[in-house]
Amino acid sequence: MAMWNLWHGCHKKSEGCLNCYMFRGDFKRGNNPEDIHKTNSFYAPIARNRKGEYKIKKGSMIWTCFTSDFFLEEADVWRDEAWQMIKERSDCQFFFITKRPERIQDHLPVDWLDGYDNVWIGVTCETQRMADERLPIFKALPIKKKNIICEPMLEKVDFSQYLDDDIYQLVCGGESGSKARPCHYDWILDLKRQCEEAGVNFWFKQTGYRFVKDGKMYLIPRKLQHQQARKANL
Repeated sequence: MAMWNLWHGCHKKSEGCLNCYMFRGDFKRGNNPEDIHKTNSFYAPIARNRKGEYKIKKGSMIWTCFTSDFFLEEADVWRDEAWQMIKERSDCQFFFITKRPERIQDHLPVDWLDGYDNVWIGVTCETQRMADERLPIFKALPIKKKNIICEPMLEKVDFSQYLDDDIYQLVCGGESGSKARPCHYDWILDLKRQCEEAGVNFWFKQTGYRFVKDGKMYLIPRKLQHQQARKANL
């Protein structure tokens, strides 16, 4: 597994962005999170060691663009080169998440056809409104490996009309940070039911900071949020 943040910075897009972890981190460091720029890691997938071997090993899952959005408008000038590297490293898998599915179709590589085998794309849908706005666009796109990301989950969401064999996995989780909005365990269980009925993989990734179960709110430290989600054994 590797992390590839090839550009940094973003603009808030919808409700899920309110308490964005990247914005929090940049503010703490005295940086402007809306300053969009290439990073020193831009060429990481094709970087080689002294033996001429790729530093990122064959078969790696490369988590891509997690401090920005791969389809951000300001990144249009860099994206073609990024696609070239992704194609060159067809021996690795690339996974990225976007809140901008409406920009995907016009910013795919010319040889994309029905999708690259090594590219996974997830669309974030934190509320019912976002699911109903983004998923019809996303579902119509030529992408071989599609995921739905309901994180931070801000309310109960019905994904049932969008779940079929076109979707590999639905990932959900609560919001982190001291200002996090609550996530309810009942919402999580309902998502699991929807996925089971549709035959779609389900992953309860993290509880978030404010997690409500059986009517009681638990304040869960950041270091335990993934662990507590795993303990639910969903």
